[in-house]
Amino acid sequence: MKNMGFRWYGSNDDAIKLKDIRQIPGTTQVVGALFDVPVGEVWPKEKIAALKHEVEAAGLKLEVIESVNIHDDIKIGLPSRDQYIENYKETIRNLAEYGIKVICYNFMPVFDWLRTNLHYQLSDESKVMAFQSSKLVNDPDKMIEKVKKDSQGFVMPGWEPERLAEVKRLFTAYSGVDASKLTENLKYFLDAIIPVCAECDVRMAMHPDDPPRPLFGLPRIYKNREDMLAIEQLHESKYNGFTICTGSLGENPANDVPAIIREFVAKDRAPFIHARNIKFMGNEGDFHESAHLSSEGSLDMYEIMKALYDTGFDGYIRPDHGRDIWGEEGRPGYGLYDRALGITYLNGLWEAIEKENN
Repeated sequence: MKNMGFRWYGSNDDAIKLKDIRQIPGTTQVVGALFDVPVGEVWPKEKIAALKHEVEAAGLKLEVIESVNIHDDIKIGLPSRDQYIENYKETIRNLAEYGIKVICYNFMPVFDWLRTNLHYQLSDESKVMAFQSSKLVNDPDKMIEKVKKDSQGFVMPGWEPERLAEVKRLFTAYSGVDASKLTENLKYFLDAIIPVCAECDVRMAMHPDDPPRPLFGLPRIYKNREDMLAIEQLHESKYNGFTICTGSLGENPANDVPAIIREFVAKDRAPFIHARNIKFMGNEGDFHESAHLSSEGSLDMYEIMKALYDTGFDGYIRPDHGRDIWGEEGRPGYGLYDRALGITYLNGLWEAIEKENN
């Protein structure tokens, strides 16, 4: 696949080097971000330029950003949102100037994603992230402390310390925001930024809720196909698109992931794919991450890749949430080895499907 990518946290915060990523066969893209810019502030051109230069100097491309996080005032719908939206529009313009084509983002309140165990041990002694309802701590503060402890000092995406330090205030602020209100606030945001995206040719790609279910009384609005249809109608434009994360959507067995891919890729509304597998556990809604192979998880990755091929997908794709294997220790789910194996497997499936069809 020509636009296979690898998420990278930058030379200051990631033990994985760009030269390591370059050595993964078939990898051409780095999916990056500026992790030192506070949420809501404009991303400076000089920092974007430095990141792009560093990636390109290693022989790779930087065309996808994950993520330009959205300030909670926008999601809550506070009067201050207008200034944060203006900042977001300026960031879009700055990113476009340096060749960025897709911005992955989410609209999840407080928690961008949640797992109850970041080091769940499998029978082969590899470790993965897992979600088990019975292990869910109902006190959000205690849940945060548990995840922070499990992360072993690494900052996890969506769990930035400055944001989580305000969790009590955030829960109070979100107390009047239900699914309808959150959707209304998303429309307000999209109506403001999509004309800028069209002007700059930068596509927004909203990430699904993870897991795709309400937690701690907080609403979730991107859980399934029906939610996607509603979101695309909020602002009809190809620039209002989706990241289809096979794992996040696949965590609900009622979601037919290949069918979702066929529908939304065919409509040119899915410029970015997160391809990963998960394994369902004993209780409904419980799962753990797995190797990408179909035989190791509960999702049929062949059918997922075939859906992409059959619909002529030519956007961006990356593996996601690998296992911790071969003694690798670091940011849970974001090691080098298993994500590299995932890329090799996904590219192998793609090659086989190509040859079957030719």
